Amino acid sequence: MMLEGKGAVVTGAGSGVGAASAVRFAAEGARVLCADIRLEAAEETVRRIEKDGGTAVPIACDVAHEDEVEAMIAAAAEHFGRLDVVYNNVGVPTPRLGSKLEDHTAEDFQRLFAINVGGVFFGSKHAVAQFKRQDGGGVVLNTGPVAGLVAWGGAVYAATKGAVHQLTKAVAIEGAPFGIRANAICPAGMPYTGFMAAGGLSGDPDTVAQRTAANHPLGRPITAEDCAEAAVFLASERAANITGVLLPVDGGYVAR
Repeated sequence: MMLEGKGAVVTGAGSGVGAASAVRFAAEGARVLCADIRLEAAEETVRRIEKDGGTAVPIACDVAHEDEVEAMIAAAAEHFGRLDVVYNNVGVPTPRLGSKLEDHTAEDFQRLFAINVGGVFFGSKHAVAQFKRQDGGGVVLNTGPVAGLVAWGGAVYAATKGAVHQLTKAVAIEGAPFGIRANAICPAGMPYTGFMAAGGLSGDPDTVAQRTAANHPLGRPITAEDCAEAAVFLASERAANITGVLLPVDGGYVAR
C-alpha cells in the first residue's frame, strides 16, 4: 500500500497509461479522481477500480481549457479532503505519422501544443497552487515520452514533449522549498495502447509490437503497465528524494 490514504488525479484515465496508472494507484491505497475528455471512458476505469475494492471518482475534463483543469483539481481536493498527486498524462500524437516539419499545418501545431503542453502547464499550475494551500507538499508527474529526449516521433510532437520536460524541471526546482516534487515518465513505443494507431500507424497489433520491440535493446515493447509501475514508485514516499528526473521507460532505447 505505497499510496495509502493519498488523494490523486490522473488525466487521460480512460485508456492506456492513464487507465493503468489509475488502477495501480488505487490498488496501492490511493483515492483516485479519474479524468478524461470522454466521461464514459473515465467511468469504465472507475468501475474497474471499484470492482477491486478501490475508491475512485470520474470526471470529464478537456485539459486544453484552464477552467476545466482548475475545476478538476478543486473537485479532487473536495472529494478527498486533500490532494497529494497529480499525474498529467494526457497527450495526442502527430496527426500523420512520419510527417516532416514542413508538412505540419498551423492547426496541427496549435492542437499539439494546446493539449500536450497546455495540459501539463495547467495541471502543474493548479496542482502546485493546491499543494501550497495545503502546506504539505505534493507530487506532480508528467508523461513526456522519449520523443522529447531524441529526434524521433515527429518534429512538432517532439517539441511539445521537450517543453513538458522543461516544465517538469522548472516545477521541481520551484516546488522544492515547499516539499513539492516533479518528475516525468518517458516511455518509448507502446503499440498496445492505441496511441500509435491514433498517429496513423496501422497493421496487426502483434506485428507492430514486434517491430517496435526490435527498436528496444531489451527486445520488448513498452506497456501501459510498465509506465504505471514507474508512476506508483515516483508518486510514493520511496521516491522522497527524487525530483526533476526524466525517467525513460524504454527498454534501453535512449541509452543506445
